[in-house]
Amino acid sequence: MDAIKELITPIQDKLFRFALRMVGSVEEAEDVVQEVWIKLWKQRDYLDKIQNVEAWCMQLTRNISIDHLRSKHRRTEGLDEGVRQIQSNDHTPDVTLTKKDLFQKIQQMMNDLPEQQRDVMHLRDIEGYAYQEIADMLDLTLNQVKINLFRARTTIRKQIEQLQAYDNAK
Repeated sequence: MDAIKELITPIQDKLFRFALRMVGSVEEAEDVVQEVWIKLWKQRDYLDKIQNVEAWCMQLTRNISIDHLRSKHRRTEGLDEGVRQIQSNDHTPDVTLTKKDLFQKIQQMMNDLPEQQRDVMHLRDIEGYAYQEIADMLDLTLNQVKINLFRARTTIRKQIEQLQAYDNAK
């Protein structure tokens, strides 16, 4: 158990954020991470054969999250609870409200992206994974990762520019 704990503890927050991004609720994300722990425990005798355990865990998190979504027949609702958990309290109320509003708009933009683009952008820009790690996690080629990330960033950038143009026109 200690060996598994050493493997997953450093990446547990990443697994949770990724699951939260996909399932949209804190409780379900916690369930997903718990299922990852169980799967790791069941596979403990084979972990030394896995080349990149972190990538394997992220892929497992993704698959379990998809299973949760399919079984519940629901769509991602957002990260409101996750936003509350990660927000800092050292800002004035105006700054905090502005940041929260912007974060929610970007979050909605990301939710509207096609699934692969959304997953690649989350893993690269939020979690900070390397392109090859993302390719391994999502079972994509390196080129597909780069294309999906480029398209996602381009879409988000255009939407932000439109928001700014609209805000400046007010």
